Amino acid sequence: MKWLNKVIQVFKIKDLRKKILFVFMILVIFRLAANIPVPGINIDRLRDFFANNQLFGLLNIFTGGAMSNLSIIMLGLGPFITATIIMQLLTMIFPQLEALHKEEGEQGRQKFNQYGRMLAVPLASLQSYAMLTILSRQGIIDSFSTIQWITSIIVITAGALFLMWLGELISEKGIGNGVSLLIFAGIVSRVPLSIKELAVGYDPSKIPSYLAFLAVALIIITGVVVITEGRRNIPVSYAKRVRGNRVYGGVSTYLPLNVNPAGVIPIIFALSIMLFPGMVASFLGTSSIGWLASFAQMVGRLFENAWFYGLAYFMLVVLFTYFYTAVTFDPKNVANNLQKMGGFIPGIRPGKPTSDFLYFILNRVLLFGAIFLGTIAVLPSIVQGATGITAFGFAIGGTALLIVVSVVLETVRQINSQLTMRDYEGF
Repeated sequence: MKWLNKVIQVFKIKDLRKKILFVFMILVIFRLAANIPVPGINIDRLRDFFANNQLFGLLNIFTGGAMSNLSIIMLGLGPFITATIIMQLLTMIFPQLEALHKEEGEQGRQKFNQYGRMLAVPLASLQSYAMLTILSRQGIIDSFSTIQWITSIIVITAGALFLMWLGELISEKGIGNGVSLLIFAGIVSRVPLSIKELAVGYDPSKIPSYLAFLAVALIIITGVVVITEGRRNIPVSYAKRVRGNRVYGGVSTYLPLNVNPAGVIPIIFALSIMLFPGMVASFLGTSSIGWLASFAQMVGRLFENAWFYGLAYFMLVVLFTYFYTAVTFDPKNVANNLQKMGGFIPGIRPGKPTSDFLYFILNRVLLFGAIFLGTIAVLPSIVQGATGITAFGFAIGGTALLIVVSVVLETVRQINSQLTMRDYEGF
């Protein structure tokens, strides 16, 4: 039982054990906060609304049911993710921001991240007002006074910022990516309820739908594992250097390029963008301005179309895979670092030729990874549109599986790296 030995080994190491227990503690706090409601709501109407609305049903799954409870953290990590996307896009427009993010070291990155946190505050306020307005027009929220509106918006905004803080605590003091782990916890927390609903509403005539969902789930899991673990190894050699009576270098190794270096982040970014138009359309759909309400309803119907949604989702996943990789991996810096350490790629001159070669290899590998990731993301929607199968949580389940499997693999990889590092320290 190799995995059991690994678990025992993890909990034997005090520092690693403390990190894992810290993550569990944060996730427990997250689940408790998801069940603290904003007062003054009609629970029955709220449940019916989320059961009959696919867009908000998807939002509800990624907040771990916090939205269907109208919890203080009902917005989830949406405002923070949106702010991060905006800040990353602004680096392409303003060179000062790009220099702050890439060239000014750790202090520059901290200041850049602080700007993102500050931007999340007005975004959370706007989203909380929009959500409350939508629910109020649906008759879900009882009549609020002005003080209740202001108080609710402040509480929900504070909840979003509190969740952002919890995510950063996990990234800083725990194991894994905090944002990804909180989204993972939100999805997993709905599994028991989903199984219960599936068992209660079991219909023998829908067995083909259940089997189709199971088959797609297995394909998604296999595909994500293959892509996440896939690497293109670039051989690197180090020149021999003589210092006194000792010879350094002269070894050969390799530079691993992941097929999908961005991990699950493109999926999360794409979902945030995809949910935004539908949310705005729901907000403006009951506007008193005729042409605006008609346009909003048309946009809402467009995003409810399985084929349009799937195509747009696919394109965004591909684009964000390239975009996030461009932000986090710079072949020019890698080439410069190799040259400083006396390393070179056999057959390629150091400096700019090495940088160009890395760009060439990265773009080819990333194209396959991005297309495959986008295909896996929209596969449930494609099957649903082609066959008409509408199994429980079919379209939602594919995306949730994709995120869950990716986050598990990423977290396991980080734990393994921690174990390897401690093995070397012990040696």
